[in-house]
Amino acid sequence: MRWGVITFPGSCDDQDVVDALRLDLKQEVAALWHKDELRGEFDCLVLPGGFSYGDYLRCGAMARFSPVMAGVVEHARRGGLVLGICNGFQILCEVGLLPGALVRNAGLQFICQPVQLRVEENDSPFTGNLKKGQLLKIPIKHGEGCYFADAETLDAMHKNRQILLHYVDAKGKATAAANPNGSLENIAGVCNAARNVFGLMPHPEDACNTLLGSDDGAKLFLSIAAAVAEGAKRHG
Repeated sequence: MRWGVITFPGSCDDQDVVDALRLDLKQEVAALWHKDELRGEFDCLVLPGGFSYGDYLRCGAMARFSPVMAGVVEHARRGGLVLGICNGFQILCEVGLLPGALVRNAGLQFICQPVQLRVEENDSPFTGNLKKGQLLKIPIKHGEGCYFADAETLDAMHKNRQILLHYVDAKGKATAAANPNGSLENIAGVCNAARNVFGLMPHPEDACNTLLGSDDGAKLFLSIAAAVAEGAKRHG
């Protein structure tokens, strides 16, 4: 499969994603610039973490107007896969590809630490290789990662099973103490109703090698690769 990793002015985790995919997971990756025109040749587009446009106005608010985003939206509408990590998650919410919003952490401080995640659904391309209830250890590093959605939106997300990851403790319980940023219902990652767009605050690219303390992030990337391979087989 072919991955495209988009760099915005202020991105700082783009090269980490490229290196994790290319060096650790042996994937074909192209680095894209925010002014590039997409031509539909990518299986999965990745919007990485960082501080796009300096997080002016609010996180992701300016990046949503980058020229490349028209292609990202069209790619998603055609059924292409889109992954937003941290700031990428914020951008996808701003542009309307994902529900809800990311706001300031409950403690009003930047947080950088490993967290435990519980997989809630495995019928998406992003979690298809995983088991429901499986625990993942992946780091976070953000100041505005508190997930919020209104009651109507949240109800629809529950009905559509769009919540893919929760913050949990070592025993897999979604406790208040295990919630690092005050996210509504301990939500760490969500997908759209069509299940082809996924955003999460934790950084899987920083957990693709045991030298970094965990390779659980690789399981998410490899789930995507497996889904694309299966789709190619069905249509091939």
